[in-house]
This record gives sequence, structure tokens and C-alpha cells, in this order.
Amino acid sequence: MAIKVRDYEVRLTRNKDERRQVRQLRYDVFVEEEGATVTDEQRNLREEYDAYDRYAEYLAVFHNGKIVGTYRIIDRNAAEKMGGFYTENEFNISKIKNAGGNIAEMSRACVAREYRENALVMRLLWAGLGEYVMRRKIVILFGVASWVGTKPVESAQAISYLYYNHLSPLSLRATVLSENFAPGINPKLSRMNILPREFVDESDARRQMTPLIKGYLRLGATFGRGVFIDQPFNSYDVFVMVQTKKIDAAYQKHFLGRENALADLDIRDGALKTMGKIMLLPVTGSFKMVRAFFDFLLREDAADAEYIEDERVDDGDDK
Repeated sequence: MAIKVRDYEVRLTRNKDERRQVRQLRYDVFVEEEGATVTDEQRNLREEYDAYDRYAEYLAVFHNGKIVGTYRIIDRNAAEKMGGFYTENEFNISKIKNAGGNIAEMSRACVAREYRENALVMRLLWAGLGEYVMRRKIVILFGVASWVGTKPVESAQAISYLYYNHLSPLSLRATVLSENFAPGINPKLSRMNILPREFVDESDARRQMTPLIKGYLRLGATFGRGVFIDQPFNSYDVFVMVQTKKIDAAYQKHFLGRENALADLDIRDGALKTMGKIMLLPVTGSFKMVRAFFDFLLREDAADAEYIEDERVDDGDDK
């Protein structure tokens, strides 16, 4: 499904040219702005990509035909084709992979510099991601959230706050692979409890968080144990996980009418058989309730929203 708001639109990319535009936006943000390392080929093409782009899907926000925001999404089926998820280079996610139901990795989230003050772009990305979750019946969304640089101490308040307050349950907790750090990086930098609990101030912690991490917290996200120093990408990363059934109660109450509306979407064999109509709505259910979900995400722009059944999506096999 494509969602349009005036001259903005969010949907999965449909052809190789659109996928190329996504990689060019990623180059502008991750390489030109944030200093990620790339190959000569990537520099000549002005595209940022890796081996995991081959079967990934790209969610993109378009403004007058130009891509201004994006997420890369890799579900279980795509990961099997590629031999695993990108996140597995940084974190052990074996517990999540053993969970029943479909799972999907979200990565490479970025918004063009000139659109970052436009809240609609990020809201459209969230709406597009929500539509993807419901249509594909995703039980767990996961990925990494990053800060620019290689010194976690610069975000000590935020990282320590996540450690003391928002770690994932042990049954699903990812753990950092500090042995995969680049040579010369001290493994002790993977610690999340940088500060003692009594030194952590929530206000200071939230000021150090990126907008994306704040958004994940509002959805009820939890975090893996450890920080990964990604020296080639000039970032330090924490693992983030969102269980559909754990989406914040305020969100559920607003667009589904009750705080525990997604409680039946559990992590177990056959979970999707008991989840009811809520997560199947885009395929079999009432569009009225799905519309309420998008209206909540889009807020004051919801009155201008149009919902269009998506056209054919390409297979993404271009890298």
C-alpha cells in the first residue's frame, strides 16, 4: 500500500532506479555527512550499499518524485537467501531468530538533511513501517540505532539509561559481539553501564538520544546488551527490538480502542493463529480500523492522506 499526503508519498520502491536513489541518499547522509568508509566503486557511483542490499526491500518517502527518507528492511525469507541478517555482524540474535513467526530487520534509516525539520517525513516512515508490519504479519522488528562517532562515553547518560531501564527480556536479549570490533578497539568500550545507576539523569539521557531512539522508546522498544563500535561506519550502535504485542499501551488504545489490543501476538509457535483480525486487517479486515492507525501516526496531516493499493514491487536483486 502507498500512503500519500499532498505531494508526499511513502511506499516500497518499485524499480532499480528508485533503489539507486535510495543508495544515493544513504551516500549523502552516511558518507558525506557522517564519515562512513566506502570503496572506490561506491565513491564513483556515489552510492552506499553492502552485500545485504541484494534481497532487501527499501521503504522510501518521496517528495515530488524525489526520495527524501528511507529504511532498509530484511525479513526472515530475505535473510535466509543472504545467509543471515546484517545485525548479526554486531550482535548475537540467535534467541530472536528462534522465535516463532515472521521477523524483520530495519536498518540504514536516514532522512535528507533539508527535510529533517519536517516531522511529516519521519511520520510517513513510521506509517509505512507500520503498514509493512501488519501486511507481512511481523512478530518482531529489530535493528541497530546509532550515534555518530566512536566514543560511547559521549552518550554515557543515554546508553546507561537504556541499560538500567530498557533491556530486552533474557529470552529474547541480543548480546554484543565485541570480538568483531576492528583491530585496536578496546572490547571494554562495549559496556552499557558506563555510569553507575545513581549518576544517571533521565532528562540528560533523553537529550543525548537521537530522535530515532526516542521514537523507538515511545513504541515500547527494548534494547540488547552492549554497544558495538562500528569504526568503518564511524558510529557506535545499540541493538533495538520492538515486539508487536508490546507496542506502547497509549498507541494501542488510541488506534485500536484498548490498551492490550495486540496482546495475543505472542512469541511462540503458531502465534499468528491466535492474533485475531487486528494484524490481518490490511488483507482481510476492516479498512476503517487500519485508517485509524495511520491517522494517529500522521496527526494533523491525516485529513490529507490517501491510501492506494501498491503496484508491483521488483525483486530487488540489483546488488
